[in-house]
Amino acid sequence: MLDGVLFFPVTPFGPDGEVDYDRLAEHINRGVAAGPGGVFVACGTGEFHALGLSEFGEIVRRTVETVAGRVPVFAGAGGSLVQAKEFAASAKANGANGILLLPPYLVTMPPAGLVEYTRAVAQTTDLPVIVYNRSNAVFDEAGAVAVAQLPTVIGFKDGTGDLDNVSRIVIAVKAALVGTGKDFLFFNGLPTAEITQQAYRALGVTLYSSATFAFAPELALAFYNSLETGNTELTEALLREFFHPLVRLRNKVPGYAVSLVKEGVRMEGIAAGPVRAPLVDLTDEHRAELARITAAGRAVLTDSLATV
Repeated sequence: MLDGVLFFPVTPFGPDGEVDYDRLAEHINRGVAAGPGGVFVACGTGEFHALGLSEFGEIVRRTVETVAGRVPVFAGAGGSLVQAKEFAASAKANGANGILLLPPYLVTMPPAGLVEYTRAVAQTTDLPVIVYNRSNAVFDEAGAVAVAQLPTVIGFKDGTGDLDNVSRIVIAVKAALVGTGKDFLFFNGLPTAEITQQAYRALGVTLYSSATFAFAPELALAFYNSLETGNTELTEALLREFFHPLVRLRNKVPGYAVSLVKEGVRMEGIAAGPVRAPLVDLTDEHRAELARITAAGRAVLTDSLATV
């Protein structure tokens, strides 16, 4: 159902702070034209945490309308159990092809409770569900196996970076599903996933979310293709000149994993507007640094083409 680079768009806001649905459609259309394997709208990069239910529904509807069947559209859902069910139902009503189930808000929980949370939301809709292993919502092997066996759960996205746990989960889930005929997907969901993707591929996790695709799809696609073809020289050049500097900038301010992407979208000519509180926009110094980093990444591609 999903392959290639996955597109996580931002949610544009206008000068009045409201969602700018026309700019959203422009952003989505430009991104899909670049060739992703799927669109994940109103998720972490799309500031799901800052959206109301009615805004979310219209975002999903406009995205589905714009994508027009070219690739699958997944939408975020999460929060309290009641809220997660409401968002899941809205995603279905507005035409999404699946759900990325984000961690519940604030509370910590044992894996058994996380399984029940997932089960309750999954029963709300027949849409395919991908669970997100991150922050306060961390599965163990038994929990991952339990949710993988739910009829509509089709994937597991890791945002912890705990490769020990991920390795055990991948092997346990694969073993549990032997003979069932069920296809199950594993994703690297760390921020700026490219910097860890070589390690995840060694565990059999070939899918990953690319925030970079939202503003520099040619860099995201070049990196993905370098991994697929074994072009280690290009992989390392893109890491050295673009992705590693991007992460160093990202780590300077909490929340920059989203703010940097939105600024990148603005740099590419789409008026994406500011981030919503409690996130903050980039300083002028950091905007200039992002522009330099992006230019350095594109120079790598220019040099690569020149040597072909």
